[in-house]
Amino acid sequence: MRTPPPSLLPQRPPADGFPSKRVWQGFAFPLGLGLIAWQLGTWVPVLGAPVIGILLGLLVGQLFGLRPEWKSGLAFCSRKVLQSAIVLLGAGMSLGQVAQIGSDGLPVMIGTLAIAIGGGALLGRMLRVEHQTGVLVTYGTAICGASAIATMSAVIGASSSAIAFSITVIVIYNVLGALLFPPLGHLLGLSQEAFGLWAGTAVNDTSSVVAAATVYGAAAASYAVVVKLTRTLAIIPLAVFESWRRYRSASGAEQAARPVWYKLAPPFLGFFLLAAALNSFGAIPPSWQGTIKLMAHFGTTAAMAAVGMTSSFAAIRQAGWRPIALGGILWVLVATSSLLLDMIRTAW
Repeated sequence: MRTPPPSLLPQRPPADGFPSKRVWQGFAFPLGLGLIAWQLGTWVPVLGAPVIGILLGLLVGQLFGLRPEWKSGLAFCSRKVLQSAIVLLGAGMSLGQVAQIGSDGLPVMIGTLAIAIGGGALLGRMLRVEHQTGVLVTYGTAICGASAIATMSAVIGASSSAIAFSITVIVIYNVLGALLFPPLGHLLGLSQEAFGLWAGTAVNDTSSVVAAATVYGAAAASYAVVVKLTRTLAIIPLAVFESWRRYRSASGAEQAARPVWYKLAPPFLGFFLLAAALNSFGAIPPSWQGTIKLMAHFGTTAAMAAVGMTSSFAAIRQAGWRPIALGGILWVLVATSSLLLDMIRTAW
């Protein structure tokens, strides 16, 4: 009996060829980096763990490169874990928080959102910023920094380089906001409530909002946190809007590849809204909130580490000065318009 050629014999896959092991190999690195970033974030709260996570991921990715067997695990962490963390963030929010700040603060928040989004679209074209980066910088400035970038990146399918550079831009102005807002608030003679509204609308990331407002005063910190959480709710309709825009601009084949409802409202956004609604009606015990926030924060940190590992410094350098200019102009626009709108509100 003749022996079949080697190509026809059953082949045993290599030890590292099983998909589950490949996923685990790529998954372990961002988890480990997430733990390190978590600890460093407690020491440097102005930056926060997610930002440190992406910086560590960038460093590790550049030092060790990106091995092919890591790709599936890193992709799983940067997408699925990130989407799960976003849903958990919804479980820590309440639709009733909008009413807590009263109707007085809503015109300022809505006005600054409109100015940031409209200004971002216009300035992005004028500065010729790459589309995905421009969208992420705009929404990161308009809503809630890295969390908005994380959500919108999943909606528009942004590249790792676009995510990494957008977060880098946001970090620059997060740090400046945390450092400059308290002395500017005292210089302008802002009350605790006025400063809380200003910080909650004009400082990008929640961690920097808390850092700046806590320095200003306890009352300012409480007000700023409620404003920022309320502003974060805007991410839901805006993410659905971006999904709709992406669906409209897609080719016929791309539109037919998935159901229309998926394009208009990705499932994780629906789960996010459901989690917020459950919390609003008291279905989630208050004793769970600490654990939920911990899991959401760590999941976001690990996902950002995975994004950093799959990013390239060369690609980030190619983005140039334009996204930084876009982020800076939008930051100044939001900060000044927030003050002006609040002055108009109080005058009336």
